[in-house]
Amino acid sequence: MTLPFVDLERQYSSIKAEIDEALIDSAASTQYILGDELTRFEQEFAAYCGTRYCVGVGSGTAAIQLALEALGVGPGDEVIVPANTFIGSVLPALRLGASPVLVDCEEATATVDVDRVAAAIGPRTKAVIAVHLYGQPADVDPLLELCATHDLALVEDACQAHGARYKDRRAGSLGTLAAFSFYPAKNLGALGDGGAVTTDDEELATRIRRLRDFGRTDKYVHEIEGTNERLDTIQAAVLRVKLRHLDRWNELRRGHAEAYGRALASSGLTLPITAPWAEHVWHLYVVRSAQRDQIRATLAEYDIETGLHYPLPLPVQPALERLGQAGERFPATERWASELLSLPMFPELEPYEIAQVGEVVAECARAAA
Repeated sequence: MTLPFVDLERQYSSIKAEIDEALIDSAASTQYILGDELTRFEQEFAAYCGTRYCVGVGSGTAAIQLALEALGVGPGDEVIVPANTFIGSVLPALRLGASPVLVDCEEATATVDVDRVAAAIGPRTKAVIAVHLYGQPADVDPLLELCATHDLALVEDACQAHGARYKDRRAGSLGTLAAFSFYPAKNLGALGDGGAVTTDDEELATRIRRLRDFGRTDKYVHEIEGTNERLDTIQAAVLRVKLRHLDRWNELRRGHAEAYGRALASSGLTLPITAPWAEHVWHLYVVRSAQRDQIRATLAEYDIETGLHYPLPLPVQPALERLGQAGERFPATERWASELLSLPMFPELEPYEIAQVGEVVAECARAAA
């Protein structure tokens, strides 16, 4: 029987009655765009994150782009971004005509290296994007100090960190603005694409609301050049249901991470850590091994699905050739890319499934000895 990498069918089945009711009620309301359910979700998610405002948008990528656009990022500006992340963290800056500047990650956590950020700040730097990778917040306080010193905005890419905490603060409440993705496989996932921006800044929130809706202040008055990046009301209704379960699901993920740690303790793999500043929510459980490809192939023989997040670093992605950083060294990012392996992780995992993964990996370790 296949062990999927993510099993959305199990999640839907566990809350089917709630989801179905929300879908039917949303459909019956006929408020399909910018309806009351969206307003309620924005209020509830802002309260959950500990911010004053939340603006629902079309995707996590749109959330990053609208956050940067609201800050005035444009041609001639530079945005510092970690090299070890999904390309969606970088493309929005390029779309605005700005230049992403890639920096290396920390060896232990895979999140952005603060010292590398400090070294990359220049006269054209406008913002820093802190990616909370795999469900673990980056070390934000020193980044905030850097940004305050150099008058920069700190944008959280919290697309993998719904519910995570940095010290005593929720991801999404740490920087000037934060971007979330509600892609279905996220800790808080919709039934399609979706995203949100959170902030305490009323002016920025107002600007993003206008930017997502054709730049208008009234139905036929368009104050600024906007776009169409609204979060569908029906997705907001689903997200309201799932938000009620998010803390429980995250707690289950933490339990699974502990179980993986026990099952893989003697495997020879490098296991992920929780940083001292973090309450991890384990969007992904990413191990490392020089025998990654062999282990992955063996797991596939047992119908155990795995992922690679991310095997080709951004500096050498063909689409980012114009950044001109392909010849630079990003040693920590490169090591992660060559060794990382993401194991199945979702709230509904069963203990025997984690044990099975551990047994197969142990078999690989014995074969390599």
